Amino acid sequence: MKALILVGGFGTRLRPLTLSVPKPLVEFANKPMILHQIEALKAIGVTEVVLAINYQPEVMLNFLKDFETKLEIKITCSQETEPLGTAGPLALARDKLIDGSGEPFFVLNSDVISEYPLKQMIEFHKVHGGEASIMVTKVDEPSKYGVVVTEESTGKVERFVEKPKIFVGNKINAGIYLLNPSVLDRIELRPTSIEKEVFPKIAAEDKLYAMVLPGFWMDIGQPRDYITGLRLYLDSLRKNSSSKLANGPHIVGNVLVDETAKIGEGCLIGPDVAIGPGCIVESGVRLSRCSVMRGVRIKKHACISSSIIGWHSTVGQWARVENLTILGEDVHVCDEIYSNGGVVLPHKEIKSSILKPEIVM
Repeated sequence: MKALILVGGFGTRLRPLTLSVPKPLVEFANKPMILHQIEALKAIGVTEVVLAINYQPEVMLNFLKDFETKLEIKITCSQETEPLGTAGPLALARDKLIDGSGEPFFVLNSDVISEYPLKQMIEFHKVHGGEASIMVTKVDEPSKYGVVVTEESTGKVERFVEKPKIFVGNKINAGIYLLNPSVLDRIELRPTSIEKEVFPKIAAEDKLYAMVLPGFWMDIGQPRDYITGLRLYLDSLRKNSSSKLANGPHIVGNVLVDETAKIGEGCLIGPDVAIGPGCIVESGVRLSRCSVMRGVRIKKHACISSSIIGWHSTVGQWARVENLTILGEDVHVCDEIYSNGGVVLPHKEIKSSILKPEIVM
């Protein structure tokens, strides 16, 4: 079986982290976002993953070469010379996806995180016998999204309603698809949208079905949702493999700590924290709802909440970092500094407090 992951463009919503690496390589819960997906695909028998990409393909491929060997899965790139939307990349990668077996293939959006119930999706696809399956997730505020209206009993998609003013349903597209090869015959090689142009046509022929995604779902392509996604992911880890989570008198709630990280005396860590490889957390530090990436040093009595601390950064003694502060790679926050929602570009030293959310060039 094959899969295509839509990697796309510049990851502007997740800057300054994406100024250092392409978005799919930004760690989420201590491993690159895209690796969560590749591992899930490998687990259900996918043998080849094609990355549809138009930005820094060599960085991505060099990085994933190691995982290709470790996971025993083939990873190739299909490079766009111009952005092709969400359907054009499928036409571009046609030769890589069609192998004559007639097997359906998966398509995933690279910044979607969930429990990836891909095995159930294959079963669902076989049973309904249509041309395409899409995963949908239920949301509290459907008026902010495009809603997928389905027949309750079968999951057959009846229509799509973009940001409905009146309630028509609460299921939205979750960015995970299983498509028969025949879907490729419907897509031209041009910038085009699978959601707006391709799926409505398949639905009009009664050949599109939607499966409700069990468990959590989040598009983690921007900082606020990344932090929320981390909470949901760690919660799911608690239910499914709690042994991976840290425990001890200094841990509150769900916390993921890399085995190479060092944590000092008298800290209070959690809930909803990920601490990456090689991090040093000195004594008396308070961390909650945050991601601390590889090689970070947090000095004594610092307090960090609802923030992302980029690779090899330092947070000084008694510093306070909160309210969606995002530190790029190699940022150094001096002692006793306060950051309220600062977005700091890589390789900076912060010597004065950031009192309101702003971008620090």
